[in-house]
Amino acid sequence: MPKIGMEPIRRKALVSATIAEIGRAGSLDVTVSQIAKRAGVSSALAHHYFGGKEQIFLAAMRHILTIFGAAVRGALVVSEGPEARVRAIIRASFEAGNFREEVIAAWLNFYVLAQTSPQARRLLKIYQKRLHSNLVFAMRPLFGNKAVSAAEGIASMIDGVYIRQALCDHRVGREQAVALTMEHFDLLLEQTK
Repeated sequence: MPKIGMEPIRRKALVSATIAEIGRAGSLDVTVSQIAKRAGVSSALAHHYFGGKEQIFLAAMRHILTIFGAAVRGALVVSEGPEARVRAIIRASFEAGNFREEVIAAWLNFYVLAQTSPQARRLLKIYQKRLHSNLVFAMRPLFGNKAVSAAEGIASMIDGVYIRQALCDHRVGREQAVALTMEHFDLLLEQTK
């Protein structure tokens, strides 16, 4: 007989285990059995809740994106003015909960999966559109007609830091990642003067 109320707890454990296992492996080359074992449930239960490895991974990315979105919204609430809003988005993009080794590995694998999975591609596009619209909204008063290209530059810096962090031997800390992206933003601001 199933334990009532356990499904949300087990789903959360499976999502966390998925992120941890991908971080350990550095790729999607993990099995549902490995994920389930780390979560302390049977692989049959993992399949029952999610259907398969791709669905578990997509649930993990939805979780990561939810945390990211909450960090951005929280940072924007306390930001006054367009420049402060851009800086808040940059800081939130490298928030400690998001800029962890296992989450960075999940992002890299998410970018790769989006090349072949329509569901992953759709989720990636949602993330990209939200980041882009938040940046353009904040940048329009600063850059006018060039806000769209300025926003693309900042978004590329953010994604690029994550990709380099996943692929390079020389890793940067969270503060250095923020500083690199802020430097790019400062250069863009100087060009408007």
